[in-house]
Amino acid sequence: MDFRDSPQEAAFRDRLRSWLSLHTKEYHGSGDEYWARQADWHRALYQAGFFGLSWPREYGGLELSPVYDVIVDEELARAGAPPRPSVGYLVFGIGRHGSDALRQRFLPGIIDGTERWCQGFSEPGAGSDLASLTTTATRAGDNSDNYVVHGHKIWTSYSDVADWCLLLARTEHGANRHRGLSAFVVAMKQPGVQQHPLRMMSGVSNEFGQVFFDGAIVPADRMVGEPGDGWAVAMTVVGHEREPSTLGYAARYNKLVADLLARNDGPVGDELAWAAVQAEMLTHHVRRRLSEQLDGVSHGPEGSLDKLLMTWVEQSVGHAALGIGGTRDPDLFGAYLYSRAQSVMGGTSQIQKNIIASRILGLGV
Repeated sequence: MDFRDSPQEAAFRDRLRSWLSLHTKEYHGSGDEYWARQADWHRALYQAGFFGLSWPREYGGLELSPVYDVIVDEELARAGAPPRPSVGYLVFGIGRHGSDALRQRFLPGIIDGTERWCQGFSEPGAGSDLASLTTTATRAGDNSDNYVVHGHKIWTSYSDVADWCLLLARTEHGANRHRGLSAFVVAMKQPGVQQHPLRMMSGVSNEFGQVFFDGAIVPADRMVGEPGDGWAVAMTVVGHEREPSTLGYAARYNKLVADLLARNDGPVGDELAWAAVQAEMLTHHVRRRLSEQLDGVSHGPEGSLDKLLMTWVEQSVGHAALGIGGTRDPDLFGAYLYSRAQSVMGGTSQIQKNIIASRILGLGV
């Protein structure tokens, strides 16, 4: 694959660089400051023509090649700007499984940033083993058009500011635990929904929360897919979350490594050298995945390989950041602390290894 920009791509990159030179400082920040401005950043990117590039024009996207998303990720990292808000899981999940009415109603607001969302999957007793979740959605009555939701979700990003939640709940009681789940679009600002923020060890308090559903109402026509299709929706969502080619991680890791090398005094230590090797390795892996994507290749369990690679690289870079900045630099120390979560969020590394063993290598079959 030729990684050089086409004339059209080069012109797009130049326009983006010019825009970032004027606007990055408006939205630059870390910790709670970053999360407080994320919605504004989303809308600014969209209004300038730099968000939703590869998504359907029908819903507000531009239907460009995924290459343009990669250009945006590279240039955001180079400029030290905040990353693209991560809403692709919603576009893919609702876009693939939702009814036409749901797609028309919700995808435009997701893409342009006018409505905010959270994901209601994990629970205190159902994280990696998501199929064991206990949140329920039951019909309000035999002939009712509504479901009533009861349960408890945790590690719910942006729950305190979200307008809507993509919720996974048990609807088919007595069915196989994977087949007894359904997905819903649930309004967050209604009676029966309570928010409790969770403070992270890095000090950030505006990213995660836990949500209690106690009689919250969701209309039946806001089910994503058919009753019992929730597991398929969830796999579409986590499959997207585990794809590195659309998340811009590689560009951001390389930027941090470059910053660490610039700060380093004296010979480059083993940890920093290994972080540089790892970040470069992930860059080439992402390029291969992008090439496959452009050729129409889709991935299933291979996403677990991608997730493990991202975990190893982020934690290598995080350790290098700790070695350079120690606890004195809050940004570098925060990068280290956040890297520790990578082996848990989006499915633990142990779960990814089990998927690789059973579904790719055929072990234990």
